[in-house]
Amino acid sequence: MNSSVSNIGFIGLGAMGKPMAEQLATKLPSTTTIIVYDVVESVINELVEKYPGKVFAGTSPKHVVENSQTIFSMVPEGSHVRSVYLDAKTGVCSTNLGNRLLVDCSTIDTATSLEVKDYIATHHPKASFYDAPVSGGVIGAIKGTIAFFVGCAETDPNFAQLSQLLKLMGTQLIACGKPSLGLSAKLCNNYLSGLIAIANSEALIMGMKAGLDPRVLSSVFGAGTAQNTICDRFNPCPGVAPDAPSSNGYKGGFKVQLMKKDFSLAMGLARELGVELVLGAQGLKTYESASSDPKCKDLDSRVVFRHLGGDEEWAQKLNSKI
Repeated sequence: MNSSVSNIGFIGLGAMGKPMAEQLATKLPSTTTIIVYDVVESVINELVEKYPGKVFAGTSPKHVVENSQTIFSMVPEGSHVRSVYLDAKTGVCSTNLGNRLLVDCSTIDTATSLEVKDYIATHHPKASFYDAPVSGGVIGAIKGTIAFFVGCAETDPNFAQLSQLLKLMGTQLIACGKPSLGLSAKLCNNYLSGLIAIANSEALIMGMKAGLDPRVLSSVFGAGTAQNTICDRFNPCPGVAPDAPSSNGYKGGFKVQLMKKDFSLAMGLARELGVELVLGAQGLKTYESASSDPKCKDLDSRVVFRHLGGDEEWAQKLNSKI
């Protein structure tokens, strides 16, 4: 690891950020220190205690920057990104950034990301800011198998350094061309992923009502033209994919409220671009409804299977073992 990344900062230790920071703590050389910050102090303390002498507590985004050369951020919404970077007293940009490398892995609207990038370019011209949202969910973050969609070209002078660090947290890194296109790619991905989860759920419900075992039907999808990652790895029906959140009470995974947020952002991007999304309105309505459903709130987004009336007791009825 070269000296320019000897000190790493990580801001945002939520469901995705915490395991990403842990990947860095586990894989970076012993000489590399990581300073972390989150609005929840207990999660900071947990990482500091888990990695003594390796991970240190930050008191604000500004404090993280003052003690790091490369900084990652992973927060829920655009308003949080704006606060992390642009708060006049405690934000990343409230101190001299020098030639620091700043990487925001949050999934937010492109306008906010470009606002932050433009501010940094104007006030801290030697620093570099990149959008690098991720895909792969909490399970992927824990396993270190997430994908990064980076808002730059492969010819960018920092791409080699970005690759070196991001591949400690994930397995795929895709350069999407230029600033904000990483986010555009992620919103397109989650729009499609969200629709596929709904379609999987509806098709499974239909087939199960016809008498099909969902495991058999999922095998049919896998062998035919309907094959998709949601069915294979994140099957909405409990008991089909053992490692899927649905098979663990829909715990973990990508919360339905976050899918609603990303789906809404994708719809907003489409409006800005003048693109008509034929399935978008109904998809957003489904996730809005599921997000407010007490049986689904705070659970993995594939809980739309439950929201749409899917039979979660199918195994007992088929007198079968999961």
